[in-house]
Amino acid sequence: MPKIKSKIVFLCSSCGDDHPKWNGQCPSCNEWGTLSEFKVSKNRNNYLVDIEKPGKLSTILNLPDIQRILTGINEVDRVLGGGILPGSLILLGGNPGIGKSTLALQLLPKIEKTSLYVSAEESKDQVALRAKRLNIDSSLLHLSSENKIQSVIEQSNELKPELLIIDSIQTIYSDILDSIPGSISQIRECGQQIQQFAKQTNTAVLIIGHVTKEGAIAGPKMLEHMVDTVLYLEGDDRQDHRVLRSNKNRFGNTHEIGIFQMESMGLVEVKNPSELFLSERQEKIPGSAIFPSIEGTRPILLEVQALVAEANYATAQRNINGLDFKRLSMILAVLEKRLGFFMAKKDVFVNMVGGLKIDDPAVDLAVIGAIASSLKEKALNKSMAVFGEVGLGGEVRSVAKADNRINESVSLGFSQVIIPKSNFNRIKTKKYNAEIIGVANVGEALHYMY
Repeated sequence: MPKIKSKIVFLCSSCGDDHPKWNGQCPSCNEWGTLSEFKVSKNRNNYLVDIEKPGKLSTILNLPDIQRILTGINEVDRVLGGGILPGSLILLGGNPGIGKSTLALQLLPKIEKTSLYVSAEESKDQVALRAKRLNIDSSLLHLSSENKIQSVIEQSNELKPELLIIDSIQTIYSDILDSIPGSISQIRECGQQIQQFAKQTNTAVLIIGHVTKEGAIAGPKMLEHMVDTVLYLEGDDRQDHRVLRSNKNRFGNTHEIGIFQMESMGLVEVKNPSELFLSERQEKIPGSAIFPSIEGTRPILLEVQALVAEANYATAQRNINGLDFKRLSMILAVLEKRLGFFMAKKDVFVNMVGGLKIDDPAVDLAVIGAIASSLKEKALNKSMAVFGEVGLGGEVRSVAKADNRINESVSLGFSQVIIPKSNFNRIKTKKYNAEIIGVANVGEALHYMY
């Protein structure tokens, strides 16, 4: 057997770029201590099919439309943009025990196509026991416990599945490298081989990956760059609901979410998330505001809670859950500078009920309403929803998809919606069976709130 030649490069675990020599700071992303040694083989064995010939764009455009593979789970199809596209590479990440493997298994019997589930972490018997507990029975589902990437690809070439699931990428290795499974070099090498296999055979591949303490997919960023879709399964150990979020999607909307509830028989999709997140809301309690959020294309009503108390220490506490901490600091500065609220000696706690993480600037006005309500000990109108971005001058700026937010609020029985003045001037308020109020600044908004 000819000896495999290799060269040494240094790969950045932050941005995925490689460099010919080691540096303390990555020249591409300027992060410190992220370069590590990576061995690249020069003449890799070919475990894939023959090289595909280039095609003319005019010929490709005349081909029939590609039919997506429907998973049968509406929440998953929504996040993926209408189903799984053949030949696509999907990365599913999440904390240990969050339900990644459970969700992957539940997809297979509803697809009703030949599929291969490769579990490098568990034996075939262990996977079969889990499938039995979830009442999964399909003659088209094949199981494998192989953990060598070359063998996985050989099995796939023989079986020719329409969907290949690899659980997980951190336990798969290539024998052309000396490093251990889960290392940066192994993850990158295996990821590249899986990508080539998916594109050349038009096989949809779902890769399950663990996340680090910081919440990112373990391994180099290159893995996220090479896949078509990056999904995260989020949730709180103390709550039974799970959120499937799309952070990247070449074939659909990003930041789309699907809501599930974890039960004894697996993950069950939630068809009306707004009712789930508002089910335990207490009325006539100061410090609560309802915010219609937009997650991808879906509007969801969420409760923003705030608690303002006298500080017991020299430095006031600022605790926040589900929102950006810097955004809260800006909002408190606006309250103090523009409205005269003295916040320097106040402890402020803000929480997005349900554990969702929101990066929508339209939440600003709801946060201000909740903080002011707690500070003044005055409850907001229980039938009121609030949204709008707040600027440093105290102005309320327009936001996207105002119609969708209002429709969701009205459909769930909210009779009053406070929105930015600029949005108010562009919509037809008469078509809504509710009072729509447009406000230009924070002071005007608080006047209508309580």
